Amino acid sequence: MESAGVARVAVEVPLANLDRPFDYLVTPDQAADAVVGARVRVRFAGRQRGGFILERVAASEHADLLPLHAVVSPEPVLTPAVAELVRRVADHYAGSFADVVRLAVPPRHGLTEKAVPPVHPVPDLTGTPAGSLAHYPGGPGLVRALAQGRAPRAAWTVVPRPDGAGDWMGGFLDAAAATLAAGRGALLLVPDATDLAGLAERARLRFGAGSFVALAADAGPAARYRAFLAALRGQVQLVLGNRSAGFAPVANLGLIALWDDGDDSWADARAPYPHAREVAALRAHSEGAALLLAARSRTAEVQSLVAADWLRPIQLGPAGTRAAAALVRVSGATDLALDRDPQARAARVPHEVFEVVRLGLAAGPVLVQVPRAGYRPVLVCAGCGAEARCPRCRQPLLEAAGGTGPGCRWCGPVVGGWACAECGRRRWRAPVVGVQRTTEEFGRAFPGVRVVSSSGEARLGELDDRPAIVLATPGAEPSARFGYAAAVLLDSAALLRRPELRADEEALRRWLAVTALVRAAEEGGTVLLVGDPGDRTVQALVRLDPVGHAERELADRRAAGFPPAAKLVTIEGDQPVLHEVLRALALPEPVVVQGPFATGTDPDGPGRLTLRCDLPHGPALVGSVRTLLSMRSAAKAEGALRVRVDPQVV
Repeated sequence: MESAGVARVAVEVPLANLDRPFDYLVTPDQAADAVVGARVRVRFAGRQRGGFILERVAASEHADLLPLHAVVSPEPVLTPAVAELVRRVADHYAGSFADVVRLAVPPRHGLTEKAVPPVHPVPDLTGTPAGSLAHYPGGPGLVRALAQGRAPRAAWTVVPRPDGAGDWMGGFLDAAAATLAAGRGALLLVPDATDLAGLAERARLRFGAGSFVALAADAGPAARYRAFLAALRGQVQLVLGNRSAGFAPVANLGLIALWDDGDDSWADARAPYPHAREVAALRAHSEGAALLLAARSRTAEVQSLVAADWLRPIQLGPAGTRAAAALVRVSGATDLALDRDPQARAARVPHEVFEVVRLGLAAGPVLVQVPRAGYRPVLVCAGCGAEARCPRCRQPLLEAAGGTGPGCRWCGPVVGGWACAECGRRRWRAPVVGVQRTTEEFGRAFPGVRVVSSSGEARLGELDDRPAIVLATPGAEPSARFGYAAAVLLDSAALLRRPELRADEEALRRWLAVTALVRAAEEGGTVLLVGDPGDRTVQALVRLDPVGHAERELADRRAAGFPPAAKLVTIEGDQPVLHEVLRALALPEPVVVQGPFATGTDPDGPGRLTLRCDLPHGPALVGSVRTLLSMRSAAKAEGALRVRVDPQVV
């Protein structure tokens, strides 16, 4: 057959043993359209499959090649830089190219591709900078480096206040303006639709309507593809978006800025479960772009990069943060509290809470955060109430399916039974928190005051400055136009006792998000947390010291052998299959193996195998797991497996 060369195609087949390019002939009539990055249809294993052209070469070492069945579109939707990133992400997470590329390239929308593209004006860079970064040592230097075309990498710990030094959106736009002025592109990533809408409005006011695009998975097929094409064709240099936008084909990328990497929506729910923070870091490294990871709190992952001097910190000290933010206090069973209120130890809503709410209502709205009832509670001692923890890794225990006893999500059932480390009792219970009761209590305590609620199912918009009590679940707190006069954080133990590796980290992140909605202390703003004053996470909030908390969290992870201080791989499937997997794995030394253990009551049912090792041996461990998956795929072995590398939650 006459040909115009060979196309190397990444075929959309998510099988580990077929995770490589395949060669196909390009016919003369396809030569003009079969460009690198184009979508194609090919004949593969007796079926037509989709794919992307990764490379065009003159000849192949293989004989009797099949021709491309069709070039779906000559649009080069998979750029070489993004293709390289897809490969890196797939290797990092023991996944396949096909699994990751569907996250990077949205489905084709033919009408949008063929339509006349809208006009995108050049961003107006003459607007007044927000100056948020100017409040921080190193902030102005970051902006100057971006304006000079350099690629700094920084972790920005944002002061929890509604304006000024807490205006992270303004800081992102200042960084983007400096990058655009240097002739490079910028990618600004936020975790949810609310943040994206707010950032887009700020960008419209700063740079002008149409001078950028917002790339979001929930925007609809046509709108999403239109924004994708605008970036691909170089019509815009500024792209805003959420998780999937981390792969956006921004030309000459100079900056990736990501807000709040601790938000669990950054972890993709589909295999191979990549986290947007890791994608951004891999991309910044491979494309020579600047990286700005900003948040009010700090994750252990970011702290590990700061400790390794891969990220430079931009932050105020705890004293400077306290001077700029609301006053934070704790209401707990201290000796003073018990003298004033003998029932404080047992009360879920102590008297001090009502005092803070009453004073706050005189100046404006008051926010009350109540953990949602849907959190699966961990176990506590039925005698003394101490939290039940795994004797091996010290993570919280929860009751196994079917009520078979306490178990750890990482280490499996507690061997030999559980006994309280504080009092020695062997009985446990699960604490239950109710939201309805909280609403009733505040309604009775403040008759005539407007009491409203906000949750993920029905989230309120921005509030005015009229007095009101707002009961909100974590993450659904509405903003107030002039900031809340006060905020109350109830049931702190419910957040701290979540059966997750990141429970303390997540609790502090949620509490700082509430603090950021409250007026500064100089304006009378107060945050009151109901909980144990001696808890270290509570103390970190009182000190407004997320950096110190992250340093201690990283040290604990290192001692317990958890990411980011160690490489952790979990494999889930039916237990007989997991036993086969363990026998077949060629594990490097030294790897700690735990399991397989049951995650339910059926001895042959779902189970989990946990593998962990030191970071230097991490690539070898992930490689051995990928090799095993390839062997099982080639042998068409029965039994589905779910593999996760450094999982965010389990």
